Amino acid sequence: MTLKNKIIFSILFFFFIIFLPLSCFALGDPQIVTKLNKAFESIESWILKLSTPAAAVAVGTGVFMKKFSFGDEEKIRTGKRIIKGSLFSYAFILAIDLILSAIKSLIS
Repeated sequence: MTLKNKIIFSILFFFFIIFLPLSCFALGDPQIVTKLNKAFESIESWILKLSTPAAAVAVGTGVFMKKFSFGDEEKIRTGKRIIKGSLFSYAFILAIDLILSAIKSLIS
């Protein structure tokens, strides 16, 4: 490297090290970050609103499948699998909501 390249590199290095973090703290949250946070919060609320009826329909389908299987073992197993899967999925969605709420409370 020549001396001119070293000087340019050192000036750019100090600019990024010193001035860039100061400008980020002075501006606060950028507008796109705020929009993304609001978008993710609305997606989260929609998932929670839709997951409860979806789980209820899935459990109801599994129960009716077991009830009206007329002794067919395959339909009984399928009904049990539907019930277990839907309850597990609903519990997973609620657990993720709980974890995200805990992280959000720790950040703010």
